[in-house]
Amino acid sequence: QVQLVESGGGLVQPGGSLRLSCAASGFTLDYYAIGWFRQAPGKEREGVSCISSSDGSTYYADSVKGRFTISRDNAKNTVYLQMNSLKPEDTAVYYCATPEAVLCSFPMNLLDEYDYWGQGTQVTVSS
Repeated sequence: QVQLVESGGGLVQPGGSLRLSCAASGFTLDYYAIGWFRQAPGKEREGVSCISSSDGSTYYADSVKGRFTISRDNAKNTVYLQMNSLKPEDTAVYYCATPEAVLCSFPMNLLDEYDYWGQGTQVTVSS
């Protein structure tokens, strides 16, 4: 059974950092791209970052470029999202998902292209 489980969310002050994890089970991450999405209250879910499995190429939304870093550890079957210089507008539930393909699917707002989703982890940036 394919499953993605996010962890690492929490409450952090502006300017702080968090590292989110997306652990996969039921399949091997080596062959799948993984995307990170977020959804703030009252807003649509948006793509934040993605990493392919073929060459490790990465994508970042403009709003997080230079602050967030996506990486993968295939030995641990886990993808990470390191979030630095966090802002209150980063507050959202963060989800990881896979398009069941080696390459990320763009544009990331076509959520139906991502077949499996985790349950989400809450990130709150507040003083």
